[in-house]
Amino acid sequence: MGKKRIILVTGGAGYVGSKLVPALISAGHRVHVLDLYIFGEDIFGDLAEDANLKQFKGDIRDKATVDKAVAGCDTVIHLACVSNDPSFELDPTLGKSINYDAFRPLIHAAKRAGVNRFIYASSSSVYGIKEDRNVTEDLPLEPITDYSKFKALCEKILEEEREPGFTTLTIRPATVCGFAPRQRLDLTVNILTNHAVNNGKILVFGGSQRRPNIHIGDIVDLYVISMTLDEALIDGGIYNAGYENHQVIEIAEVVKGVVGNNVDIEVTSTDDLRSYHISSERIKKELGFEPKHSIAEAAEDVANALNTGRLPNSLSNPKYFNVKVMQDLELK
Repeated sequence: MGKKRIILVTGGAGYVGSKLVPALISAGHRVHVLDLYIFGEDIFGDLAEDANLKQFKGDIRDKATVDKAVAGCDTVIHLACVSNDPSFELDPTLGKSINYDAFRPLIHAAKRAGVNRFIYASSSSVYGIKEDRNVTEDLPLEPITDYSKFKALCEKILEEEREPGFTTLTIRPATVCGFAPRQRLDLTVNILTNHAVNNGKILVFGGSQRRPNIHIGDIVDLYVISMTLDEALIDGGIYNAGYENHQVIEIAEVVKGVVGNNVDIEVTSTDDLRSYHISSERIKKELGFEPKHSIAEAAEDVANALNTGRLPNSLSNPKYFNVKVMQDLELK
């Protein structure tokens, strides 16, 4: 079962964090969340009163806040970042300060606090565009945006800071999909499902591009499992975490199959034919991790949430779209 940990989850009130934090507590761990709570302060509902959850509202760039949040922890799961290219490009200086400049100081704060396990959520976008059918961890990183460039540079920093007693693990997730307490509707599967349910139509730009996806339940399971794995097994490890590498048109067909055959798929041309496809064989072979959930299940969960009124105003409410929230926030 592994020891019970005290875990700082940075960005714990975000999309993945909102599902991960309850899962960690359910597994018997204590959790500290450090987040700006820009998507709402009631993310954890009834859990907010749980003695195993401590919440710290603050900025990852603020040393005093970080020191307070990490105090007493033995583990860090670092999710916090300005997420995705459009949000980053709104203010590249802000994005760099959060995603890159704050990274080494966070590691140093973790070391001062006695943290012995640090898990970093990188991104499968660090590879850039590859022609290879299976993009493995052995291929060179060729990030094409600032967002992915800083993800790659942070991986390098983490390896530099790795030392005996400070175990590191880097995960490169595919695009996450499915339903969570803090919902995002600006990710491929979730976007298409939202439009299918509300408009009866899915607009596909291009369609031939491949997009690797992973169900949010699976990426949460991976982080929870990584709490129990032996140091020697994971230390310095870098792993892709994806499941299905589908063309966007194929994802649209899956969504249509879930929502109903009355949904129209309309294909239009695009200049952006970036195609990503990753291999997740290494994590299966070395850590024994294999996803259990499909894109269809993710679409079902989102469609169900939409149809039962759990995601009101899903086409217009800015809170479901990172770039809109960042625009309104005027964070500096």
